[in-house]
This record gives sequence, structure tokens and C-alpha cells, in this order.
Amino acid sequence: MNSNAVRDPRRWWILAVLCLSLLVLVVDGTVLNLAIPSLIRDLGATPSDIQWILDSYILVFAGLLITAGALSDRFGRRRFLVIGLVLFGGASVLAVLASESWQVIGARALMGVGGSILMPSTLSILMTVFDETERRKAMAAWSTVAMVGVILGPTLGGFLLDHYWWGSVFLLNIPIAILAIVAALTLMPESKGQRRKLDPVGVVLSVVGMTALVFVVIEAPAKGINFGVGALALVALGAFVVWERRIEHPMLPLKLFRDRNFTGASFSIVLMAFGTGAVLLMLTQYLQFVLGYGPMKAGLALLPYAVFAALFNIVGAGLGQKVANRTLIAAGMLIMALGFVVLALASGYGLVLTGLMIMGVGGGLAGPSAYATLMGAIPLEFAGVGSAVNDTVQQVGTAMSIAVLGSVLAGVYTSSMPASAPEAARESIGGALHLGDAGLMATAADAFSSAMAFGSWVGAAFCVGAAVFAAVVLRPVAPLTREPVSV
Repeated sequence: MNSNAVRDPRRWWILAVLCLSLLVLVVDGTVLNLAIPSLIRDLGATPSDIQWILDSYILVFAGLLITAGALSDRFGRRRFLVIGLVLFGGASVLAVLASESWQVIGARALMGVGGSILMPSTLSILMTVFDETERRKAMAAWSTVAMVGVILGPTLGGFLLDHYWWGSVFLLNIPIAILAIVAALTLMPESKGQRRKLDPVGVVLSVVGMTALVFVVIEAPAKGINFGVGALALVALGAFVVWERRIEHPMLPLKLFRDRNFTGASFSIVLMAFGTGAVLLMLTQYLQFVLGYGPMKAGLALLPYAVFAALFNIVGAGLGQKVANRTLIAAGMLIMALGFVVLALASGYGLVLTGLMIMGVGGGLAGPSAYATLMGAIPLEFAGVGSAVNDTVQQVGTAMSIAVLGSVLAGVYTSSMPASAPEAARESIGGALHLGDAGLMATAADAFSSAMAFGSWVGAAFCVGAAVFAAVVLRPVAPLTREPVSV
């Protein structure tokens, strides 16, 4: 990716705005899980309602990302950042005022629209504001905020729910969105790619295909694979590929995927997101159900991962000036695999803490290098759609983590429980807890510990595979010459 010719003197303030915008998205993506008991109690939400409250956001967000990224290149990245913040903040107001489950579902879907418009602009603007000499440092800050936000969500959510009502988890978004809008309009220059014709057919096929694909992945753990929707995803995405190859001005230039670094980095990011999602999926339950931590204490117990990831993001940004990206990605994924091994052996918080710190080191080293590799393979005129690809593969990796490891955890847990146990206790450790039988709960805790150990070995295997893949596929990149960006 080519650099801008003149450094913007406000670039570090602009980075702060981008990180603030990113933070509100990432925190919102994790904070809501802790509010589920309150939603059930206060709104009378059914299990189906809860599923749609969580999934409506993900479906809309992931389905619109690539389209929104491509449109931001054409119409203006700052403009789309502000539009996304307005929609996201406005939808948060609607969620706070909701008194019925369907209203929360609708507000969450609208938040997904805002998030899909906002998210690609955060990284694409970063790529156009910073030149190659500073871009990796800026990207390290961006990825640090993403990692910290994932852990901050449960911690902050626990605090809010301990002191306020369920709507407070949405209320938090509103002042942050307003501050980010004002700062963006004040500090940030507009940037666009080359003006190209709109691709309405590509938009429709992309939205239908990605939404269907994410729906299948989300539904698989609980209801099995929906082959009808899966077929729709394959047909729509296949038609999207054929269409994009034929037209003169494609929304997503498929030639990008011929670049080994672009494709290799995309796959590496999927596997990194898979690993991070697995950590949260397993440990949020282990800390609360097995170790008996409250929501806020459980969130704080996960913070060491974010702290070490942030520190080694900085270390990785410095090493990236001297060490090849593929070396840092491969080394980081192997270190993450070691962290999973430690988690597999954990029998209390001591080893969990050790595993989290090790995984933070690995994620901190691998993350910025993977993002830099992917974005470095994209011309600046496609920065928005390139950023959207980065965001999309992360969403797919997280959804895969929940689907695959969720099924693994559930299967091993159930098989480890005695056949004589009540059905509710065999289905989940949460069900065993609600029955109030101390002996049954101890058995369930042992069964879940076994399931987490097995899931951790699966996570370690994925990380090793990612390290080997990165080492084999990725290639060093020659320095690029500077060219001005359209502003």
C-alpha cells in the first residue's frame, strides 16, 4: 500500500478518534452477554428473544461490512465514519428506551448497520493518514484498543450491572459516539479512493451471501447446519465471485486474493480471531461457574491478557521494522499455542493467569504484523474495502470459534457427566448450577474443566496450523514508493 506524501500534523489526534470509535464497537460487542439475566428478568425475554438480541447485530454487521467498506472508498471515509457513529449512537438511545424484547432486537439490528458503516473507516483512515514509517505503530495502537476492548466489555458490563439497570450497557455508547463525531468533524480530513461506478448487483450478492454464511455458522452449535441457508450462501457468494470477475469496476477486486500475502494474512487473522474467541468462550464460563467469580471479578481476571497483548503490540511494532511479518506471525501463533497448552493443564486461576499472559504475548506479536501484511497488499484507493475484508475475516473467525469450540465444549461436557444426572445438568453447567445440588455442581465443574482442557488442545492445534501456514505462504514485501492520496 502506498503512503501519503505529507504527514498530517494532527495524525495522532486523529488516531485517538479512530481508537475511540473502535472502542465503542468492541466493548458493545462483549458487554451485552452479562446483561442476559437482567433482560430475562426485566423484559420477560425468552431464550429465542435472547438469541436474536445477540445475533441480530452480528448478522447485520457481518453482512454489510464489505459493501460499507467499498462505498466508503467512493463517497468518503470520514463521512461514513460519522454516519456510522450517528446510527450507532441513535440506535443505542432506542435500546435504552426499549420496553419490549422486539424493540431491543430492532435497536441491535440498527446498531449493526451503524457498526458496519463505522468499522471499516477506522482502519482505512489510519492507512491514509500515516505513512509507512509510522503506520505500524499506529496499527499497533489500533489493534491494542481492539484487544483491550474485548476484555474491557465484560469488566465494565459487570460494574454497570452491579450498580444500574440493564439499559446502562447501551447508555455508555451515547456520549462516546457524540465525542467521536465532534472530534472527527473537527480534526479529520476527508479521503476517498478513485471514483468508480456503483456495483448494485455485487452489493446484493455480497449482503445475501455473507449474511447467510454467518447465520449458518451462528446457528450450527445449537440447531445443526441449516442446509437450505447454507446453499443460499454458497450460491450467492459463488455468483458474487463470478460477477466481480466479469465487471470492469468490481466492488471487491478479486485480484487481491492472488497476492499470497493478502490471502495468507486473511487466513491468519481468521485463526487469530478463532483463538481469541475461544479464550473468552471458555474462560467466562470457567471463572464464573467453576471458580465462582462474579461478573466483574471474572472480567478483571481476564485483564492480564489485554495488558500483555497491549505491551507486546508495542514490542511487535518495533520488531516489525527489523523482523519479517511472517516470522512475527508464526512466532506469535506458536506462543499462543503454548498459552492454550497451559490452559489445558489449568486447575485453578494460577495457571489460567499464566496462560492468559502467554497468549497476550503471542497475540501482541502476531496481530499488528498480520494486519500490516493484509493492508500492505492493498492499494490506498481500496483502503475501505480492504479494511472491511480485515473486519469480515475477524468476524468469521470469531463466529467459527463459537460454533466449533462451542460444540466441542458442549459435547465433551455432556459425555463427562453421569448418565443419571438430570437432563438440565447434562445440557450445561449453568443448568446444573440452577438445580442447587452441591454434589451435582461439583461433578459439573469437573466435567466442564475436562471440556475446557479438550477445547484448549483444539485451540493449540489451530494456532500451530496458523503458524505453519504463515511461515509457508507469506513472503517479504519490498518497500513501496510514496504517492499522494486523494483527499
